[in-house]
Amino acid sequence: MPRKSVRYHVILLAMAGALFSASLQAAQWGAVEVAGRQIWPGETLRFPYGGESSFESSFLDAPVFVARGTRLGPALCMTAGIHGDEINGTEIARRAFSWIDPAALSGTVIVFPMVNAAGVRSGNRYMQDRRDLNRAFPGRSNGSVTSLVAHMLFTEIKRNCNYLIDLHTGSFSRSNHPQIRVGPSDERAFELARHFGVGIVVIDDGPNGSIRREASDIGIPAIIYEAGEPSRFDLDLIASGVQGIESVMAHLGMIEGGKEIEVPESRIYTKTSWVRVPPGAGGYFFPTVELGQEVRTGDRLGTLIDPLTDRYTAVEATESGEVIGLAVAQIVLSGYAVVHLGVQHR
Repeated sequence: MPRKSVRYHVILLAMAGALFSASLQAAQWGAVEVAGRQIWPGETLRFPYGGESSFESSFLDAPVFVARGTRLGPALCMTAGIHGDEINGTEIARRAFSWIDPAALSGTVIVFPMVNAAGVRSGNRYMQDRRDLNRAFPGRSNGSVTSLVAHMLFTEIKRNCNYLIDLHTGSFSRSNHPQIRVGPSDERAFELARHFGVGIVVIDDGPNGSIRREASDIGIPAIIYEAGEPSRFDLDLIASGVQGIESVMAHLGMIEGGKEIEVPESRIYTKTSWVRVPPGAGGYFFPTVELGQEVRTGDRLGTLIDPLTDRYTAVEATESGEVIGLAVAQIVLSGYAVVHLGVQHR
């Protein structure tokens, strides 16, 4: 057989093999089932988690958004509103999902934008039974309302998610400089943190019962985006969060354009430290530093004023570092954490 003919047959065989592989992938890539609903390739669906009509169902019910791509790929899950007053994350989740085109998506995106739906509606950080949902995972099927919600969500994450992004803000009138928190032992999760691209990565395991730690413990790479303060929207931080999710999706090969997204170098903190109100120095707190500011040991971070005695107490940095969390001006009591410093930089 002439050499050109042999080359032609090799090309035909390669094309046939590629077509066969694509057909095989298409056959394997069927519907995904989330919360009892089937979502097919090329389909986007928004629906309530439960559907049962009962007195307690309104506390258990929450919205779910799912986009099933037309091509094989990983399943990226996002959670927001685990703390009901942390509303930045709910808008990040909504916006990030709204631009997804399932026809151009490789993989699946599953979003739980208001996990503590009743808390988001009422502005309440905690669940209706006054428990912290982000200390209740993986939950129990025969426990409190908080345990039930944790169990329902974690069951879906364990079944369907290859990666997890949890969206949060600061708590109790504190604001967080945009940062990613990630555990120390999973290189895949660290790459998610780096590609999110907000410039600060804090290495810690997270508390027991938090969704990030429990997901990490069962082998799902998980990160948290922390930015802003509770009970208000910050449009710049929301835009940063949406951009970070897009960057992560490009890194995972779920969307095109990964080569065009520039990933900045991250300041990686392996240790952080809280500066607290000294005993007996409670009163009015006025910060004198800003988020992202670098400070040295002994620098003034803020002032405490006793409104009954006019006594002034300086709040000083106990270590050198970067201000990554800061209490807004408010009334504080002894032991209250007012400044969070990233102190050990890698």
